[in-house]
Amino acid sequence: QVQLIESGGGLVQAGGSLRLSCAASGRTLSSYGVGWFRQAPGKERELVAGINWNRGSTYYIDSTKGRFTISSDNAKNTVYLQMNDLKPEDTAVYYCASYAWRVTTNWSSNPTYWGQGTQVTVSS
Repeated sequence: QVQLIESGGGLVQAGGSLRLSCAASGRTLSSYGVGWFRQAPGKERELVAGINWNRGSTYYIDSTKGRFTISSDNAKNTVYLQMNDLKPEDTAVYYCASYAWRVTTNWSSNPTYWGQGTQVTVSS
């Protein structure tokens, strides 16, 4: 059974930082594409960052480029999302997800496994 467990969310002032963690069991995260998504109230869930270890490539939406960094600790089977210079519009529930693809990037596909989400709230 695959489980993804996020942690690290919380309340932070604008300009602050948080690091989200996604710990996996039952699947080796580095063998598949991994994405961090977020969903704000009344909005659709969106992919904000992703990593394809097999190609050594990352993906960020424009609004997070230069502020968010996705990384991993393969020994811990954990993926991180470092978020700096947070803005009120970053407020959302953040989810990590593991895709079915391994090598050929396909960010538009639906991930196979999802975490339960962690709340990030940025106050102005």
